[in-house]
Amino acid sequence: MLKFIGKRLLMLIPVLIGITLVVQILLEVTPGDPAKLMLGMNATPERVAALRDELGLNDPFLVRYGRYVWKLCHGDLGKSFMTGRPVFSEMIQRFLSVVFGIPLGIFASTHQHTWKDNLAMFAALFCVSMPAFWFALMLIQRFAVKWRVLPLSGIASWKGWILPCVALALGFTATITRQTRSNMLEVIRQDYITTARAKGVSEVTIKYRHALKNAVTPVIMVVGGMFGMMLGGALISETIFSIPGLGQYTMQALNSRDYPVIQSSVLVLSLLFAIVILLVDIIFALIDPRIRSQYISRKQREPKKDRKEDQEKSAVTQ
Repeated sequence: MLKFIGKRLLMLIPVLIGITLVVQILLEVTPGDPAKLMLGMNATPERVAALRDELGLNDPFLVRYGRYVWKLCHGDLGKSFMTGRPVFSEMIQRFLSVVFGIPLGIFASTHQHTWKDNLAMFAALFCVSMPAFWFALMLIQRFAVKWRVLPLSGIASWKGWILPCVALALGFTATITRQTRSNMLEVIRQDYITTARAKGVSEVTIKYRHALKNAVTPVIMVVGGMFGMMLGGALISETIFSIPGLGQYTMQALNSRDYPVIQSSVLVLSLLFAIVILLVDIIFALIDPRIRSQYISRKQREPKKDRKEDQEKSAVTQ
């Protein structure tokens, strides 16, 4: 298993190098001059040329790409053209996390055809169908404007994270709830679940040790695939709630052609997504013994007796 993880981590290196190269090429062919945007439309050609020299934009493509990769290997993501601050320090402040709804899906599946199940599924369908920006505005109107229990915008305190996290997580929570419910309904009808109940195993053990372990594998796959959508959806919450998040930071960099920020943002987001996919594969192997057995060597799968006989035959031959 450790060998598998090591191989996957090594595979990230060429993937990330390829991402940096593609981003550099796209920035090269995309219209727009950062120097002109920084100085304004009335700037003289001499000032623009001087600023381009200062920023290193007049260097050949391979020189600029090599300089970026060299700094990257030394842990330097560069400095923003617009603010002059290190990109890494600005990105650290701009992460938004979400939660998902596996417990709600388990609850709905184990109360099938009851008002609890119907209520949970109605809420899930409602949340899936509801646009995230509309729900965010409704949260602001209710909790910030009318009741005034939560801040309208910003993240001056921990309360400022509540509304953005809820607005961002709701749609994904509803989708995962439905997925979990569907998988759990299929699993709890299996014969081994009936056998466990006949043996007197408690319902809690059946739900969380037997049923969930077999039903959660497709859910983990869905969660891994949703991570990219979560990163994109964060931009909506960041814009509506005026949060200085990574999505808004990247969009501002795109509008101002802030090359170091664009390159570093894409690289970090790609790395995060790759790590999530790696974690999904590892969780698959830990949950499903059939997958885990693929990463065990043939000698480890052989019975001890057979290995002992092979050793004796080898000794006699020698």
